[in-house]
Amino acid sequence: MALSKQKRRFRIKKRIRKIISGTKEKPRMSVFRSNRHISVQLIDDISGKTMVSISSKNKEITKKITKAEQAKLVGKMIAEKAKNSGIENVVFDRNGYLYHGRVKKIAESARENGLKF
Repeated sequence: MALSKQKRRFRIKKRIRKIISGTKEKPRMSVFRSNRHISVQLIDDISGKTMVSISSKNKEITKKITKAEQAKLVGKMIAEKAKNSGIENVVFDRNGYLYHGRVKKIAESARENGLKF
């Protein structure tokens, strides 16, 4: 029996999360994308807290632009917020999504703006 899209992504997500974990010094950068929006969180898995988060639902981003451009802006803004919080290194968690399209744009934009993976 074939898996649904959600179950397939959940399996991949579990497989990734067995290996990846975030700390206070090097948090996990978790990406979530829906059909309309995309959001990113920097998470400290040891204390179970979100340190920094940003979403394309932000008032600064919800302009009439493409989803790929939204992803670039979200990547840039998460890098800026992380720097302001004193975070330079992160562990990238693609959250079961394939590394292309909007997920890749976020990662590239965050790297260009100073985050180290």
